[in-house]
Amino acid sequence: MYVVTGGAGFIGSNLLAVLESRGIGPLAAIDKCEGPHKYENVSQRKDLTIIDPKEALSFLNNNAGDIEAVFHLGALTSTTERDMERLREINVRFSQSLWTWCAEQKKPFIYASSAATYGDGLHGFDDDNSIEALQQLQPMNPYGQSKHEFDLWVAQEISADKPAPPTWAGLKFFNVYGPNEFHKGSQASLVPQIQAKAIKQEPYLLFRSHNPDYADGEQRRDFVFVDDCCHVMIWLIEQEGLGSIFNLGTGTSRTFLDLASAVYRANSLEPMIKFRDTPPEIRDQYQYFTEARMDRLRAAGYLKAFTKLEDGVAATVKNYLLKNNPYR
Repeated sequence: MYVVTGGAGFIGSNLLAVLESRGIGPLAAIDKCEGPHKYENVSQRKDLTIIDPKEALSFLNNNAGDIEAVFHLGALTSTTERDMERLREINVRFSQSLWTWCAEQKKPFIYASSAATYGDGLHGFDDDNSIEALQQLQPMNPYGQSKHEFDLWVAQEISADKPAPPTWAGLKFFNVYGPNEFHKGSQASLVPQIQAKAIKQEPYLLFRSHNPDYADGEQRRDFVFVDDCCHVMIWLIEQEGLGSIFNLGTGTSRTFLDLASAVYRANSLEPMIKFRDTPPEIRDQYQYFTEARMDRLRAAGYLKAFTKLEDGVAATVKNYLLKNNPYR
């Protein structure tokens, strides 16, 4: 059995779909499944058990002999959340309990970190696992701080030679996009948000630049297709004895104009882009550039090419967002 926390969420539900397509199972999702979108995200899975997060550790203990690996993708992911204690309870302490369980039971453990741990990128985007390198990072919001705290805890556990899962990886996801994002609302990637305007042949309002080094729409992100993320995670659990934190992007940044244009063109439309001021409450925390260094993942042996932005956006729009049933 393969367990995915956050299994009804965005990346988790896509991972379940890819696992199923490869004949890997049975599958279990630890998630609340609140609201209709999350149920739809997993409604097409044929052999899936759904567990409430409150029962997570009991479920793991009762099924320890059958569990092959744990993918920990569940988290409080809002970048505007300000309750640091709530973030630590969900993103740090629960993650620690899962790590400890996998270490004791000798199960592979893959967990979601975030590129938000890099803050404004002052110290670059190098996925250096050392405590010294991690301590230099300064996340710009409480969500990023909570993810950073767990990364640092893992590094300290490894440095102290404490028990660890036999195979493990922390993944600093950059800007992931793909199907099954409707439940995220305003926190979803821009692809479904721009699609909602494109389908009406209306312009989309990108954030205006408030940095003289970047023109409007030229802010850059490392956009990575969710299928690529799933392929990486499945590959990682097959690498016996591997243990590291890795970036998970493409290694190439693209502009928001590139992304928006790709969505309109996937609808056979010319781009319709306008600009609005970045909201003052997030302006000081806004990143103008992110780009994953992918050297460590490549050095570990993952050689599969990443999907080009235009191809990933076209697949998302045409295979899902334009369908009567847009869920995977």
